[in-house]
Amino acid sequence: MAIYVALDAGGTRTRCWVADETRVLGRASGGTVKIMMAGEEVAAQRLREVILEACAAAGVDAKSTTRTCMGLAGITSESTRDWAERTLRGIVGGELDLCGDEVIALDAAFRGGPGLLVVAGTGSNVMGRCSSGAMVSVGGWGPVIGDEGSGTWIGLESIRAGLRAHDRGVQTCLLREIEQHWDLQNMGELIAKANERSRPDFAELAMVVARCAELGDALAVSVLDRAGVELAEQVGLAASKMRAAGCAADDAAHVAFTGSVLEKITRVRRSMEEHLHAALPQAQVAQQAVDSLEGALWRARRA
Repeated sequence: MAIYVALDAGGTRTRCWVADETRVLGRASGGTVKIMMAGEEVAAQRLREVILEACAAAGVDAKSTTRTCMGLAGITSESTRDWAERTLRGIVGGELDLCGDEVIALDAAFRGGPGLLVVAGTGSNVMGRCSSGAMVSVGGWGPVIGDEGSGTWIGLESIRAGLRAHDRGVQTCLLREIEQHWDLQNMGELIAKANERSRPDFAELAMVVARCAELGDALAVSVLDRAGVELAEQVGLAASKMRAAGCAADDAAHVAFTGSVLEKITRVRRSMEEHLHAALPQAQVAQQAVDSLEGALWRARRA
């Protein structure tokens, strides 16, 4: 009996399914294995633990598996790909399919067919696939120089907007709520933490901003609305690149999404949809987020 391992290794957590041809037999999850965040040794240990836990739940030997598909953030880096392949070879048997975490999300949405996928979680980017198989991508340049509309971007922008409001004497709950979330005593400590060389987890502040927006804080609402605009602009650019690549007219008509920002923060998703429909009236945005693991499992079984 063929046994497949599906892995979704994003910037926040790692999830694993072990399945046969028809059903998922075991599941497990753990911390991120993105080596730029966890380091190679910690990431390798986490990857081993999550795979072995899922295999134990499925009642199978990891070394007897048929094929493993892992979607990993940062896989375009040669060093990351080498680490992932080397680590997986020591854990599982069979064939390996390594791709970006956005690729498995795209396959979860369209099963190899055409469409556009917006990823907005810890980071952000947009991918499009033509019916011819041609691929385009926009964004995904990382938290320092890109990832507009992501959780990290929202966290950083909320602090920047809060500090500008402070300078202007404008009232907002943003800085106070962020201080409480990080267990800080005052704005001085907030500034020091935000500027730490080790970079705090700004993405976790996205839900803090969402709560402030729900309470009617105008500045928080503005940050979330701008996040939606940023994502819509990336989708529009990806659609333009698809047309330039010779894609069929309706290849960019369907837009799927994944990631905690678009899945959990309704205001960002609505803002994205409103601005996207103004630029691409034919676009149809999915109503629910796709589960990237379904794409990884589909790829593992299909290959």
